Amino acid sequence: MPAVEDFTDVTYEVDNGLAWITVNRPDRYNSFRARTVDELVMAFKTAWNDPAVGVVALTGAGEKAFCTGGDQKQRMESGDYGPSDSGLFEIDSLHRVIRDTPKPVIAAVNGFAIGGGHVLHLLADLTIAADHAVFGQNGPRVGSFDAGFGTGLMARAVGEKRAREIWFLCRRYSAEQAVDWGLANKSVPMDQLHSEVRSWADEILKLSPTALKVLKQSFNSDTEHFAGVGQMAYSTLKMFGETEEAQEGITAFNEKREPDFRAHQI
Repeated sequence: MPAVEDFTDVTYEVDNGLAWITVNRPDRYNSFRARTVDELVMAFKTAWNDPAVGVVALTGAGEKAFCTGGDQKQRMESGDYGPSDSGLFEIDSLHRVIRDTPKPVIAAVNGFAIGGGHVLHLLADLTIAADHAVFGQNGPRVGSFDAGFGTGLMARAVGEKRAREIWFLCRRYSAEQAVDWGLANKSVPMDQLHSEVRSWADEILKLSPTALKVLKQSFNSDTEHFAGVGQMAYSTLKMFGETEEAQEGITAFNEKREPDFRAHQI
């Protein structure tokens, strides 16, 4: 894993007990490639291991996007998400470390939270959104899916019917609707997003860190079985990604046209 000082895709800073982890690829709508994921994993481990950090905030650079999931341009160019230190695409490790970090994680959603980026905010303990933020899933639109935490946690947050609507229709939802449905805790104007996260963090930092750690672990224990489902799904996704049906999704996305999945259905 790259050291913090060697990061290219992520920034990491600590301010009075609050660690800010920022996906810094605004030219790609803060989508992630394999290196981005490696750096995010290391950033969370750094925050985990720092006794001066009591709260972690995850956000995206700029005002357009929080995170829009996997970099489909990279996927089109190389057939994968690019090189990584381990040779693997460590997205499962990223999901695990967000859940396992024994400190509250706040997603500061500053724009589009789509696809794999939407899953990241679901994994966070709390979500505060800018009022222009947009939420939604994109997998079936680009020949992909998330069948672990991305489905299970969503159903817990919004209920089965709404979770299936989000996945099966791939619509976009406003910050106001996300709060109304229970996808987000609060919506504020963009210029107040960081100060609102700071305010929540300051309240949390006054509380017992051990109590918070055990509470987080207790909440997580109720949904831990989704991890095994997710591992099976990733194995399936790797095989599915090589099919003509999946490739049609990537190609159509990059060509900015509607995909014709039925013509390539496996």
